[in-house]
Amino acid sequence: MNLFKQIKVWVIALALTTMSTTTYAQITNDISHDEAFEILLAAKKNAEDSNVLVNIAVVDAGANLKAFIRMDESFLGSIDVAIKKAKTARYFDIDTGELGELTQPGGIIYNIEHSNGGLMTFPGGLPIKNKDGKIIGAIGVSGGTIEQDRAIATAGAKSIVD
Repeated sequence: MNLFKQIKVWVIALALTTMSTTTYAQITNDISHDEAFEILLAAKKNAEDSNVLVNIAVVDAGANLKAFIRMDESFLGSIDVAIKKAKTARYFDIDTGELGELTQPGGIIYNIEHSNGGLMTFPGGLPIKNKDGKIIGAIGVSGGTIEQDRAIATAGAKSIVD
């Protein structure tokens, strides 16, 4: 290979290496691995204390799954629901129950739940904020009643700011 081709290959390799390290860098307002597990375990403890079997999902600031647990004997169908509740809460930075009120027939965003690959617009999904009040991710809980799901999600979300 001549010198020009070697330099060209080297420049391309360097560019790809530089791009790949910056593309996957964690943003400063993103949930950390430790925070995600602290939230997950706090929510699980609340579910156990309430004698409720649930699935719990934590997503990062980009709505990507960061942590998940399926409690033994919880509903299989609730796996997808918990993940979608977390994603929905992050996509719109709102309690999914509050979003659900806006999606009812005649509501200002009726039928939005059909967007983004399917949203969950009933309680159990909450944005997660850090101590500075910045949204760093979201939690979704499914398997109990909507009141139980919301309470468990709230316990998890509040665990890193209390």
